[in-house]
Amino acid sequence: MASSAAGCVVIVGSGVIGRSWAMLFASGGFQVKLYDIEQQQIRNALENIRKEMKLLEQAGALKGSLSAEEQLSLISGCPNIQEAVEGAMHIQECVPEDLELKKKIFAQLDSIVDDRVILSSSTSCLMPSKLFAGLVHVKQCIVAHPEGIVSPSDLDLVMSEGLGMRYAFIGPLETMHLNAEGMLSYCDRYSEGMKHVLKTFGPIPEFSRATAEKVNQDPIQELTLHVIVPSPSLFWSVPISQPCLAWSRRDTPWTGCTGVGEALLCVVQWLF
Repeated sequence: MASSAAGCVVIVGSGVIGRSWAMLFASGGFQVKLYDIEQQQIRNALENIRKEMKLLEQAGALKGSLSAEEQLSLISGCPNIQEAVEGAMHIQECVPEDLELKKKIFAQLDSIVDDRVILSSSTSCLMPSKLFAGLVHVKQCIVAHPEGIVSPSDLDLVMSEGLGMRYAFIGPLETMHLNAEGMLSYCDRYSEGMKHVLKTFGPIPEFSRATAEKVNQDPIQELTLHVIVPSPSLFWSVPISQPCLAWSRRDTPWTGCTGVGEALLCVVQWLF
């Protein structure tokens, strides 16, 4: 019987979501065990986590007060589920979005945990009532996502410098095609999940004045101009209200531009 006294966190599944949870818990100083059925998958996940943490640290974006090396020392892998959950206080399931697979995992966990361990799922669209049906420790089961931690400006940053850049080159259908072995594979994998989500759509929600005021107070009030030129070392993101810099095609020093039009003109001159 696994005990929660030691207080470690177990991640079941070492894919993208599992690795992200492992990094999040480690950033808070928790000891993390990463479980997967294949040892090579665990090794790959640990190496990926190391690279991601190092990059985040170099960019000054690493969460928590611990260094990357200190956080990495908190994460270990384990290919045996009984050994992995020994001493766990929280178990985060991160296997593929398949109801029968998740039910099998939770049934297995249910038989080896004590009455204090939190059993948490990362499901996006499966109903908890179906997921946890018949479990002895059902009162300890939850669905959890790391929400409520993004500011309005960070959300805009994710879109403008992340997904936005992707969608500038490939559309949603091509993205779906590349996310699996083609469109048919994507539909086979995710169509049921998408149907579950669509069925949960309710009436149009009320738009909260309090939420609007919170967003209104965020620094996103200051519009930002992104100037990108075809050089790996040149990228600017500066407030429109301030002078921005552009590089002249003629190898002249940095040129000050006082507005959007002038900045774009500088870029056009650089290109042509």
